[in-house]
Amino acid sequence: MTPASEGAAARALDGARRVVIKIGSSLVVDGETRAPSAAWLASLAADLAALKSAGREVVVVSSGAVALGRGRLNLQKNARLDEKQAAAAVGQSMLMQGWEAALSPHGLVPAQVLLTREDTERRRRWLNARATLEALLKLGAVPVVNENDTVATEEIRYGDNDRLAARTAQLVRADLLVLLSDVDGLYTADPRKHPSAEHLPLIEALTPEIMALGGGANAEADVGTGGMATKLVAARIARSAGCATLIVSGLTERPLEAVREGGRATLITAPATPLAAYKQWIAGSLEPAGTLVLDDGAAEALAGGRSLLPSGVARVEGRFDKGDSVRLTRLDGRQLGVGLAAYAADEMAMIRGRHTREIEGLVGYKGAGVAVHRDDLVLEAH
Repeated sequence: MTPASEGAAARALDGARRVVIKIGSSLVVDGETRAPSAAWLASLAADLAALKSAGREVVVVSSGAVALGRGRLNLQKNARLDEKQAAAAVGQSMLMQGWEAALSPHGLVPAQVLLTREDTERRRRWLNARATLEALLKLGAVPVVNENDTVATEEIRYGDNDRLAARTAQLVRADLLVLLSDVDGLYTADPRKHPSAEHLPLIEALTPEIMALGGGANAEADVGTGGMATKLVAARIARSAGCATLIVSGLTERPLEAVREGGRATLITAPATPLAAYKQWIAGSLEPAGTLVLDDGAAEALAGGRSLLPSGVARVEGRFDKGDSVRLTRLDGRQLGVGLAAYAADEMAMIRGRHTREIEGLVGYKGAGVAVHRDDLVLEAH
């Protein structure tokens, strides 16, 4: 172990502001009773409560609904798709009861959030999902995310909750994604078959050689739909969003506390912060659909790091929806940057030049108090 890797996992956990924690079915569901693993969930809930007490924001991605529902309905694991969907409908309430029982003794409120792949890949639905999760975190709740297996078909499924967890980390701009597994990280070979396999505590680049480890020696790790290969794919998704990933054993009590006390884990670092990665995406991946022409006061406010208020918008050009990319220009046409519009073009035309307190009366609902939030805009370097 190098000096850089020693304690890296604990430092990542302690330094994260917003953490997404993914738990697989094999940890959530008791294999004998086919009911929620109450003792294990209570143990993890103590870890989550400790994170919350330290000022962290926590999102849980929890598998288990289909497995719980199969147990209640006496279905086999190779059930048809419609039977799996039925099992999910029965099991989801059981799953949330398990989380309620685990979290409520700590004064924490679980909030069920069911997503499909379209919710993170279609722009409007992505915005709605992000707004809901942000509201829950602001209110102090613990979102418990799962795939909406009751309505998801094979064509629109994530396929495994490791990938769902990575997309959720992208969605909420998390600093750290924790994947609880049945092994304590990535090895050079499967440690259950090769006692001499070396543990890899720190990975700073997901090279083809590292990705190949997931498809070969570590492929049997975890017993759900995702193995080590899916965890490395999830880490790559999270890394592109500026989010680091921890692969941690969930087979111990208080698994997160164990990491903080020096327990083994694999940390996969990210090259940028979530906000920097997000702004890079805004600047380079979206084609502007319209233009907001700003007065001089608004241009100066943006240069000072502030959001764009409706009062600073002099003119609205083009047709765009809420969340679309728009150019930001001065009155003389010089481009200032790009940003994501908080309102559609017709609503933006109504509120341009007006004070924030007037927005609700003009558009008919209580929306954002800005035209473009400072986190959603990128200014050009001059």
